[in-house]
Amino acid sequence: MKMDSEHLDLNFDLLETGCHGGVEVVPVQNIQSHHLPLKTLPCGLPPVLPSIGDELETFLTCLEELPVHNFKNAQRFWPRKMCPDRILSLDTCPVQTTIEVERNATTGKLLGYKEEYVTDEGQSEKNSLSLKRSPGPVSQSVWGNAGSYPFWPGGLDEPEMKLDQDGSGLIEFDLENNLQTVAPGLASGMTFKKKMSGSEVDKPDYVAETTTTVINLQDIMADTDDIDFPASDIEDEEVTENKERVEESQINELEGLDNLVLTNEKPVEKTALRGKCEAEEWAVKVDVNEPVDDFYKRIPHMAYKWPFELDIFQKQAILHLESHESVFVSAHTSAGKTVVAEYAIALSLKHMTRTIYTSPIKALSNQKFRDFKQTFGDVGLVTGDVQLNQTAACLIMTTEILRSMLYNGSDVIRDLEWVIFDEVHYINDSERGVVWEEVLIMLPQHVNIILLSATVPNTMEFAGWVGRTKRKKIFVVSTSKRPVPLEHHLYTGNSMKTNSEMFVIVDSKGNFITNGYKKALDAKKERSSKRDQSYGPKGTRGGNPAQDKNVWLSLIDMLKKKDKLPVVAFTFSKKKIEENAANLLSVDLLTASEKSEVHIFFHKCIHRLRGNDKHLPQIVQMEDHLKRGLGVHHSGILPILKEVVEMMFQRGLVKVLFATETFAMGVNMPARTVVFDSIRKHDGTNFRDLLPGEYIQMAGRAGRRGLDTTGTVIILCKGDVPEMSNLHKMMLGKPTKLESQFRLTYTMILNLLRVEQLRVQDMMKRSFSEFHTQKDVQKHRDALTQITKEVSELRDIECYMCSVDLHNYYDSCKEYHELKQHLQTVVLSHPAAMKALSPGRIVIINDSHQRRVLGVVLQASAGSSGEKKFIVLVVGENNVNDSVQMKTRCVDSEINKQYVDSEGPEPVLPTQLFVPDGPITQMLLTLMPRDISVITTKTIKVEPEKIVNDIKKRQQARFKDDPPGQSVSIATQELMRLTEANPSGLPGLDPVKDLRVRDISLVEQFRALQLMEEVFSKYQCIHCPNFDDHFCEIRKNMQLRANYHHLQHLLSDESLVLLPEYEQRVEVLKKLNYLDQNNAVQLKGRVACEISTHELIITELVFENVLTGLHPADIAALLSCMVFEQKRCSEPNLADNLEKGKESILEVAERIGKLQKECGMSMPVEDFKALFHFNLMEVVFEWARGMPFAEITNLTDVQEGIIVRCIQRLNETLRDVRNAARIIGDPVLYQKMEEASTMIKRDIVFAASLYTQ
Repeated sequence: MKMDSEHLDLNFDLLETGCHGGVEVVPVQNIQSHHLPLKTLPCGLPPVLPSIGDELETFLTCLEELPVHNFKNAQRFWPRKMCPDRILSLDTCPVQTTIEVERNATTGKLLGYKEEYVTDEGQSEKNSLSLKRSPGPVSQSVWGNAGSYPFWPGGLDEPEMKLDQDGSGLIEFDLENNLQTVAPGLASGMTFKKKMSGSEVDKPDYVAETTTTVINLQDIMADTDDIDFPASDIEDEEVTENKERVEESQINELEGLDNLVLTNEKPVEKTALRGKCEAEEWAVKVDVNEPVDDFYKRIPHMAYKWPFELDIFQKQAILHLESHESVFVSAHTSAGKTVVAEYAIALSLKHMTRTIYTSPIKALSNQKFRDFKQTFGDVGLVTGDVQLNQTAACLIMTTEILRSMLYNGSDVIRDLEWVIFDEVHYINDSERGVVWEEVLIMLPQHVNIILLSATVPNTMEFAGWVGRTKRKKIFVVSTSKRPVPLEHHLYTGNSMKTNSEMFVIVDSKGNFITNGYKKALDAKKERSSKRDQSYGPKGTRGGNPAQDKNVWLSLIDMLKKKDKLPVVAFTFSKKKIEENAANLLSVDLLTASEKSEVHIFFHKCIHRLRGNDKHLPQIVQMEDHLKRGLGVHHSGILPILKEVVEMMFQRGLVKVLFATETFAMGVNMPARTVVFDSIRKHDGTNFRDLLPGEYIQMAGRAGRRGLDTTGTVIILCKGDVPEMSNLHKMMLGKPTKLESQFRLTYTMILNLLRVEQLRVQDMMKRSFSEFHTQKDVQKHRDALTQITKEVSELRDIECYMCSVDLHNYYDSCKEYHELKQHLQTVVLSHPAAMKALSPGRIVIINDSHQRRVLGVVLQASAGSSGEKKFIVLVVGENNVNDSVQMKTRCVDSEINKQYVDSEGPEPVLPTQLFVPDGPITQMLLTLMPRDISVITTKTIKVEPEKIVNDIKKRQQARFKDDPPGQSVSIATQELMRLTEANPSGLPGLDPVKDLRVRDISLVEQFRALQLMEEVFSKYQCIHCPNFDDHFCEIRKNMQLRANYHHLQHLLSDESLVLLPEYEQRVEVLKKLNYLDQNNAVQLKGRVACEISTHELIITELVFENVLTGLHPADIAALLSCMVFEQKRCSEPNLADNLEKGKESILEVAERIGKLQKECGMSMPVEDFKALFHFNLMEVVFEWARGMPFAEITNLTDVQEGIIVRCIQRLNETLRDVRNAARIIGDPVLYQKMEEASTMIKRDIVFAASLYTQ
């Protein structure tokens, strides 16, 4: 703005000086018509220089150009003198030795001092597996650290430090011989050979080298104590004599005590100790029928007492716990197995040690936390998202958490006395069963084990594996007695008129009532229409869904009248459960006071939720069900609602509970009645009947101890009545055996390879799948020792003819017989060959009793396994077994009889058909296809039935002297005629022309077989006069050597079933740079150890910076595909950035899938990509952005409970990625993972469990 000084009446002017905008005050100038401010330059600022406004605009719009990093203008700087030593922080080296006192073992007299080596100094969680190592940081005492070593697993032989012979601990190293020359990871190394001088080179070989004498100065100094000086010779001799007399008198006086003192014995060799361990029975069966009358005398001061009398099996188990022994308790549901766990916890409190209680599912952990908290008080809970009282004496956790603690070297393991494995039969789970095996193998030796399981048939086998693996006895306490016996019924009613149609099929004593089953069939037939009865059997048909409502209404009415409530109705479909509950709107089973109690308790629990979460449709619907005495329990229900239903069921406020089979696992929630909506379920692959173990587990919920005399189990027959055989097998059959589900994972391999002392092969050897192979290791070792001695004594055959090519001849015979047997099996399975083996066909038989015997086929039939069997007529002598045995058959030694094949390959020589010399007899042989050597081109006319009947008749005592019938005589004469006319044998059917084999590879193999037959006549050894003896000897020698190599194979790692897969996975890790060529874990491998699910995919995403540039909400949405498992659900509507991230994940998955395929793994690439489900990405994205839970449920058809579980697991994955970012030093990704975790961790999804409040 321009202003004149005249109007302002100012006596000064402003003068702009320079070109930087500086202004000065000057007296008024007598210049006409001038404007303020004045300028020293006529044209103002030069246009080439920026103005103040431009510079200010630049600073505001381009923040990166601010000179904030130019500290020289903002602060003073004093240069420091460089001192590199400051970065070196070295701790004081711990003392390596200690002084120990030596005393006389008998008198205790001080003899001297000895310096001993201290073995555990300097050991920490970064370099040692010993329990004596120094503890880690307090912040890592529970979870451990992925960089820490685990503690040494019990049952493995700990590496011992090599000491010198006198035990001083000083090791003498040979620095001249057997030196390593190449360092790990390098292609070449050092050369330690000395350069030889000219005189050394010319020295002849026979000149002996001069022996170098090494003088030990310590020995010289030690000898100085014995040097006597002349002046004191006589005095020293007298003192020595007196000293010896005193010692002799003391020893003579205490001679009677010598037998009480342990003398220095020779150390027991490891091999002998190992042999003893192998031969010992690790599983000990406890007799639960023997009463323990002196129980309270043997344990006068119990660690915990119950208000009821214990059962015998509980007392037996507690006695072994008091003896600090491991037990395996197998009993029915609700039998009282938890008593054993409670006593172990009480013992740990008494001993001031710790106990870990593991469960297969998180919900069960929460329930056990509440129960044990009320009983013992000092109880903690450790799960993926909840950590309560981690320093408690009893910690409750899932088995996966314990596995992580073992691999990460948690210091909690030091104080551990007991580990309780509940629901051990969960080891049969194909996905998670491997976790139980890993934990059992990795537990240290000082930890005792308590296994709790439902009844399984192979408790001794499993206990034997655990005992052998941990090298401690496992006492098996198994009882099949139910505290409340069960009665099983079939219910055929479908209306109020027929609601009394309930028939007992298994009584309380376990007897199957056939009459009850027939009554159920008759009741069904009475109501079936004529049309249903007019046709043949249609199999078991399901019921009409429209009739389900009437069936349930009639059933509930009948149970209410008979006072059989409460009832648990197991239904194997979440959709079906919701439909059944919705159909029962007219049912009201509660009184007014019970309704009031439900209302108060329900709203007290729901009050913990925020805002609109209290009015979710599922919560409103559940409240309506509960107020009428109905409950719903399945994985689609919100976790807090499932806990409300469980608590109300325990209070007796839920009269009818519709549940899936997961309700049958865990805490003791018995009912008076159990109902099965169906006995068929979908196991993820197809529909099948319930297994006996599954049925028994669910049916065991019937019957409340102390309240019911019997439990009632009802199977609804909505459609046809199930088959009697299926019911009998399901109700009275043996439960499913405990079977190994051990498999290799990348996490397991990386966790073990980062510790040099542990090998993955040792983990595989100790798995339950290798138990039967490894338990015979000692027997194999003994046999190998014996066979090694025999092999060393073998001598070559001294024969100028056989020494040329007998070995080659033997190998050719072996190859010939193997190829012939293979082709024979293929040909005889061909339809044309089966058709050719019709009655009347002449065949040549070769089996263990007949050699080159002609026979005629009479009948063909199918065996039990579906394999064909043939009845063949042969002609022989009365003592046929002696006449047809090979002359060259040799008998192997008795010692190796179980290992050496007594037969072996036979020599391929021109042989004649067997011709009986003495009286002829007819025999009927039942042969398998493999016993038929040649199917000849000849056929004769026979009467099969007459021949078979005639020979069977003459096998009877009173007809044995009768002459053979005409049909038998004709067939016998024809066989003899063909045998005598063709002594070298009959031609067989041509596989190509007659049997029409068209497979090119088979045709080539038949041609190779013919060529081999032609070559055998060219060997020189067959002309040896002692060929039979020499061949028998070489066969015995070769079999002995083959068995020697077989035993070596069994005792090596090559015999492990999973070894090829291990090598394939290691190859994948090497190509992805998780391992180097020496199997050392690299940075990517360390990061993968932090990831608990899909470790390779997530690690690759982290290292390829796929996640770093994304918003935290986008990261959470993308990683949801790692934890979401439901296959069929609605497709999400994804934004462009999420679609791009999805494609990136699929690209990484495809690359890893192809790499796995290249390395030999069997999983197809498409199946590997199908492991990732992206259907919940939109839900997680909107949840992270703050959308209420009531609104995100409208974005998908996935049920609320599954959404909550997915987001909870996602939080654990985000925490894993955060730790990975910390390891690689990516602060941006670390911060984003923190933000993503904070964004999803809110409201109903992370509402605290009611059991922990």
